[in-house]
Amino acid sequence: MSVVVFTNGCFDLIHPGHIDFLERARAFGDRLIVGLNSDESVTAIKGAGRPLLTAEARAAVLRGLRSVDEVIIFPEPTPARLIEEIKPDVLVKGGDWPVEQIVGADSVLKRGGQVHSLPLLPSYSTSNIVDKIQSANERGKASEKAEPPETRDEIEASLLEHQEVIAELLSNGMPAIKRCAEEITEALRRGKKILICGNGGSAADAQHIAAEFVGRFERERRAWPAIALTTDTSALTALSNDYGYEGVFARQVEALAQEGDVVIGISTSGNSPNVIAAIMAARKIGCRTIGLTGAKGKRLSPLCDASVLAPSARTARIQEAHIAIGHIWCELADKWLDE
Repeated sequence: MSVVVFTNGCFDLIHPGHIDFLERARAFGDRLIVGLNSDESVTAIKGAGRPLLTAEARAAVLRGLRSVDEVIIFPEPTPARLIEEIKPDVLVKGGDWPVEQIVGADSVLKRGGQVHSLPLLPSYSTSNIVDKIQSANERGKASEKAEPPETRDEIEASLLEHQEVIAELLSNGMPAIKRCAEEITEALRRGKKILICGNGGSAADAQHIAAEFVGRFERERRAWPAIALTTDTSALTALSNDYGYEGVFARQVEALAQEGDVVIGISTSGNSPNVIAAIMAARKIGCRTIGLTGAKGKRLSPLCDASVLAPSARTARIQEAHIAIGHIWCELADKWLDE
């Protein structure tokens, strides 16, 4: 019986690091199947402007590699459904993904399969290539200007930057915002609850959004069940002391969440270990998961069923966008649940 190996990714601009990884993945078995994110799902987890190549173009390049036996394009942000259908003997991801953060690892291990996180070739990254191209373009545009722009007043600069972030969301972020709102509304309609977590300013946003659901947004209606996992000081200090801060939200998810609930992880960087741990704990239970992050938050978003990436790298601008998005979720839930 042949050993089936599975890996997945966006593979947007194939580079030597991809080729080396796929060859090493193929060595674990007799057949390598690559799950390829669709164009829509790449945009959902990478943000506006991605992918650079269509799914068909990316698939054609992958199929041309000697190490790849089959390519399957999937529409979801995560390959969980595809892994359940294929039931691979071996699941492989790049070394930037520890085993505990690999979607589908539990399923493969439960069937007696293997899961491997392979070290990647250094210095190769599609995101880094894209950043270099964008930086070069920006330098080129700047050099074309006859005179340097006048220095803006700090207040004006901040407000204009905020305006630009919101305008970008208006242009490219509405489908993602609506998708998350649908997840939240459907869960509440089925009698499920919302659990929200984050650190610092994101903790404040978690509490703010939860309060809007439990209390009211703009009109009187029934209270909706929402819990911010950031408010119980006894739980926070005890869990941090006993399990380490990385487990402070995951442990609460294990205790409070049930299948079908929605867990929202807020992280401006997308790299907060305790938020990622909470999302992985939620996935094990069968919760729906939502990520709220920034332009660089590409660690959190691929782990979630739906996510919104605020198009900025500045924490302040990201958080301003996050609370606007939270308010939109509340507004849509109020409207849709009343229909």
